[in-house]
Amino acid sequence: MAVGRPKAELELAGEDRQTLQQYAARRRTSQGPALRAKIVLLSATGMTNQAVASELRVTGATVGKWRQRFIRNGAAGLLDEPRCGAPRKITDAQVEELLTRTLETLPANATHWSTRSMAQASGLSRPTVHRIWRAFGLQPHRTESFKLSTDPQFIEKVRDIVGLYLAPPQCAVVLCVDEKTQIQALDRTQPILPMGPGIPERQTHDYRRYGTTSLFAALDVATGKVIGDLHRRHRSVEFLQFLQHVDSEVPTQFDVHVVLDNYATHKTPTVQRWLVQHPRFHQHFTPTYSSWINQVERWFGLLTERQIRRGTHRSVRALETAIRLYLKANNDNPTPFTWVKTADEILASLQRFCLRISETGH
Repeated sequence: MAVGRPKAELELAGEDRQTLQQYAARRRTSQGPALRAKIVLLSATGMTNQAVASELRVTGATVGKWRQRFIRNGAAGLLDEPRCGAPRKITDAQVEELLTRTLETLPANATHWSTRSMAQASGLSRPTVHRIWRAFGLQPHRTESFKLSTDPQFIEKVRDIVGLYLAPPQCAVVLCVDEKTQIQALDRTQPILPMGPGIPERQTHDYRRYGTTSLFAALDVATGKVIGDLHRRHRSVEFLQFLQHVDSEVPTQFDVHVVLDNYATHKTPTVQRWLVQHPRFHQHFTPTYSSWINQVERWFGLLTERQIRRGTHRSVRALETAIRLYLKANNDNPTPFTWVKTADEILASLQRFCLRISETGH
């Protein structure tokens, strides 16, 4: 039986082990030393290079490299070696201090750090602060919003709807239904200047309002086609008319599974009576604060981006004509969205997110 070269013995003293554990516990700073420390810690347990590589998802050569570095130079061998060129003026300790200050503190007179305020607080130059932030992907000026669902049946509803997307029932059509309400017919107060070489299209920041309309839409998740109705109001009366339109469009031999949100007009007695009289319709309600799971919301985003946001319409009728043209173009060449995540993957991702925000202490 072939035997590889024997590996040099790797032993960890108490002080080295403590240093490596500190490196490995790093979560907000450089991950290079953290990964190297994990390689050495696992190798010290007697694992083979290939086992360590498989565990940490690196190559066997990488494991061998840092194992040898540690044997020769101890914990200091896991740090980056000096590079050629002019010597560094900013030390690792200064970078560490800047990152810690950025992530764990706030300025006294603002809600977030700017390059200028951080430069003043840290004693570094503004370009240096900018380069370090860019290297570590930090953007204190940016913020994103989120909202976790508080629906007590969240897990059951996610599994139900994702199951419809990934394994739709036989002899059935799955439709994602919602309303895009209060779409405004807007026109700029002055003529739009067209795009030219080196010059973007220009339009005035202010506008005139000419009224609103609401779009009721049902996206067929299998084909990408959309059934749409436009109404000036969005009551249960209009929603019932839309359901009747859907009923006339879908062949009678198919059941209709409708994914929709918890809007009050979807649950009125009139609508419920109609559904009882049409048993082929099956409702699947999305969890509260979870519009992301309804695929028609993504289609609304495309409609806004391509037709509404930069469009100019001098009447509601002109706006409705533009929307109908977009509907026709979509249905002439439909492209369904591809849902790739299983319910287990979604729930696991949300679990990781909840653990992450719970660790912030807020």
